[in-house]
Amino acid sequence: MAKYVLVSDSSLSASYRHFPLLEFLPSAPAHAIPNSIYYFLKGPLYKADAEGRSTITTYALRKLEAALLQKYGRNDVVVAHEDNLSNFVKDDTEIIAVNTMDPLGLGPLTMSYFVLMGADKGAWVAREWRKLIAKINVARQGKKAKLLIGGPGVWEFTLHPEELDKSNIDYAFQGESEDVICELFEQISQNSLDKDKFFEGYMTIDDDFHRSYVNNPKFISRSPKIGTSVALEKIPLIQGPVHSGMVEIMRGCGIGCDFCEVTLRPLRYYTNEMIRKEIEVNVKQGGFSNAWLHTDEFFGFKHANAKFEPNEDALIDLVTNVMSIPGVRRTNPTHARISPATAYPEMLAKLSKIMKAGPSNWIGVQVGVETGSDSLAKRHMPNKTLPLKIGPDGSWSEIVWKGTRNMTMNYWRPAFTIQSGQRDETPEDNWDTVALINKMSNSYVNGRPLEFTVTPMQNVPLGLIKSKGFNAGMLTESQFAMYYASYRHLYKMALRNARKESKGNPVVKAGVSSTISLGGWVMMKFVEKLARKSGVDIEKVKRYGLDNETAKIETAVQFNK
Repeated sequence: MAKYVLVSDSSLSASYRHFPLLEFLPSAPAHAIPNSIYYFLKGPLYKADAEGRSTITTYALRKLEAALLQKYGRNDVVVAHEDNLSNFVKDDTEIIAVNTMDPLGLGPLTMSYFVLMGADKGAWVAREWRKLIAKINVARQGKKAKLLIGGPGVWEFTLHPEELDKSNIDYAFQGESEDVICELFEQISQNSLDKDKFFEGYMTIDDDFHRSYVNNPKFISRSPKIGTSVALEKIPLIQGPVHSGMVEIMRGCGIGCDFCEVTLRPLRYYTNEMIRKEIEVNVKQGGFSNAWLHTDEFFGFKHANAKFEPNEDALIDLVTNVMSIPGVRRTNPTHARISPATAYPEMLAKLSKIMKAGPSNWIGVQVGVETGSDSLAKRHMPNKTLPLKIGPDGSWSEIVWKGTRNMTMNYWRPAFTIQSGQRDETPEDNWDTVALINKMSNSYVNGRPLEFTVTPMQNVPLGLIKSKGFNAGMLTESQFAMYYASYRHLYKMALRNARKESKGNPVVKAGVSSTISLGGWVMMKFVEKLARKSGVDIEKVKRYGLDNETAKIETAVQFNK
């Protein structure tokens, strides 16, 4: 029935009760969260239409769909709902293409849970992936359709290429593809790749970000001859609605942290008209009233110069354009740095006013703080502090502290990530992070506590990932202290905000908020137990960074100056 069938697993296309941070739920080990709780918090999947197509899906699949529709008709290109694959996979189907994020459960957050809880049964995200692949293989049995996977999760198969054969996957594609996807699909179907455009193998990056190519017939990547990225003018606009009302506003980052591959991608900025058209699709076809602006660095949108000073005019034009679209009531970016919020409080206030931020409309954004240590920040991510500099403008923890204060004042709620296990990390670096978390957790501005969450991520060496030899024994005492400080604050946030942030009818709202609060307490106590076994002085962790019993009052006064 369809020449090309596009699909993603249900972990990428569920509602998660519209609660912030619940989209991280699939990273948890399957044995640690009972089926009933997982599926309740996951919420219902977005529905299929009368033919079995996904009404709402991932942004990546919508981009592939848009690229294919430039050459093929809608009967040839289908974004299928996972539960309706048999409606579309027929004898004439040539390619089934699957978007993946963390198929083998090897992502940083998943690793963080694994080292604490074990990995005997894998993560929920890996279970969801295996379930989808099994459905696909049943649907294509006895047919000619080839199974192709792509997306950020492909790197996991470069470590475990044997998993491709185990899952009966024909090829894994690596990299951006909108400008070559039609040729790629046709050539895979014909078993004839153009070697000037495609390389049979994958690109890998060493610790110093040097690229190299590895031959492997199960992988396909862009040939170095055509470059690693798609030019802006060749990026098509989505034709159907996307999960959570997401649209892209730029690609690349440019900050240059030495632990992040995104820094290798060239910067490309969408025009306001491109952004507007994609948001209109989400509003008109998907019924979304929120525009979720995907970017790896919101304040870097059309940034002004090499000092990474934000382009205030461009940012104001961007959010003004977004909020002027009929049907849009709120907007927020996916990712941003903290230092611009510290250095430019007036700009943040202007943006917040346009975005209608307030007590009932917090602007959620993920922020990679990574550490509370000056030495690690200088070594691994010196540009994250720009346009401020560690030393003349304060320590890294002071920059983060002030930025969080400014965000709270303007009703922004950052979801911080921190890293454990960075290169050259010392116990003192981790205790600096504990101090930062504690100070912010006990600080107030205008009588309100600072609003933020903090999630520890495990930086696991590739050798351990390859051997799957990770466990709680690999965490040091100071790393456990950092984990405990993080989950202690997360529990505090769950108690404070779970009820008012939950969505749905009163019964669902009560169930979600109670489950999240209880889960926060259980997780905190679980980490506390492991930390004690590793010799961590729990009372020291609770006090660390707080000078005396009046620290809470003193920081409140300091922040109100």
